[in-house]
Amino acid sequence: MKSKKSSNTDIDQILELDRKYGRRRSKRWIITIIVLVLAVIAIYVFQNKNGQNMPKYETQQVKKGNLTIIVTATGTLQPTNEVEVGSEESGIVDNVDADYNDKVTVGQVLARLDTSRLDSQITQAKASLEVAKANVLQAQATLNETSSKLEQYKKVRQLSDNKVPSQTELDAAQAAFERAKANEASAKASILQAQAALDTLETDRSKTVIHSPINGVVLTRAVEPGQTVAAAFQAPVLFTLAEDLTQMELHVDVDEADIGQVKEGQDAVFTVDAYPNREFEAKIIQIRYGSQTIEGVVTYETVLKVDNSDLSLRPGMTATAEITVSKVEDAILIPNNALRFTPPEPEQQQGQGRPRSLLGAIMPRPPMTETKRTEETDNKIEKEVWTLVDNELSPINIITGESDGIMTEVIKGDIKPGTELVTNTLMSQRR
Repeated sequence: MKSKKSSNTDIDQILELDRKYGRRRSKRWIITIIVLVLAVIAIYVFQNKNGQNMPKYETQQVKKGNLTIIVTATGTLQPTNEVEVGSEESGIVDNVDADYNDKVTVGQVLARLDTSRLDSQITQAKASLEVAKANVLQAQATLNETSSKLEQYKKVRQLSDNKVPSQTELDAAQAAFERAKANEASAKASILQAQAALDTLETDRSKTVIHSPINGVVLTRAVEPGQTVAAAFQAPVLFTLAEDLTQMELHVDVDEADIGQVKEGQDAVFTVDAYPNREFEAKIIQIRYGSQTIEGVVTYETVLKVDNSDLSLRPGMTATAEITVSKVEDAILIPNNALRFTPPEPEQQQGQGRPRSLLGAIMPRPPMTETKRTEETDNKIEKEVWTLVDNELSPINIITGESDGIMTEVIKGDIKPGTELVTNTLMSQRR
């Protein structure tokens, strides 16, 4: 009996110890859970307090309006027709009848060369011509004489039944007649030769008077009275004339990257340093196929017609032209900064946006993936822009069209005027 009672007592003691140990372990778990909950709450509160230091976004509104696409090029102003007037003759300049900026007409005398030498040569040529004419008369007299003698011989021989004169005398008379004819022809040729020499000298003398070939304005004058003009191998330029300065041309160099957009008939405006606050109008009349490479840059010369009725523009002025290559009216426009915006990396996004819930603090978010993309569809560019929905970034897929470098046309996309698009990320200062 004692042994049975003793065993019961031991079991009771073990069970009592187990109950005490179980209560202690339960208390430890409860304390651990309470500590964890307090830690999570502390983290949640800390994050919400630091929300004042979260990234903020700079936004810009979508607008509706007109878009003008331009191509910029530089060049120089030139007359529509520029003529260099020179001299084919050498000599001393006798007088100059035109000066800078003078308006001249076709045939007007610009300058004269001294003609003393040519006058002497012309007198000599005239004398040679008269000698040639006299030689013709002498040759004709000889021809008549030999012709009469030959006819006389033939008549006598016929009457004498071919006895006299002898055949030798008849042949000599015939030969003399032929020589007289040749001398007459030679004398006549000498007249033509002398006349040609005289005409050449008179032509040279006429070229000593420099005439204007066009109606225009004298741009440059490179001759003075008393100056010697030497035209041995090349005609020296004495004057440069511009046909009509009321109509000018602007020659600009268009970059090879822009030449595909430039076409004849397009309008342009340009400025010159002389009138920085004034714009002049122009129109493209020619795009030349020949290229030119300057410091490694390939350009194509483009000619624009310019109205210069007030003569304010001058040849040689450097101009900067803006060629209007395209116009889009009543289009939805977005700032180009919105197209360049890229969402922050996941590490930068922790704590941004709305305050995270307690569950969100406990359960971490999955890492964000980069969704920004650019695709080309039917020659149009498909891109992605971002807006804010409940202070959270939200992407919008759009198809863009023309761009002037500041604003871009939206052809397709769930976007309306007034929509705020994110253009930049800003960090707020801690309060």
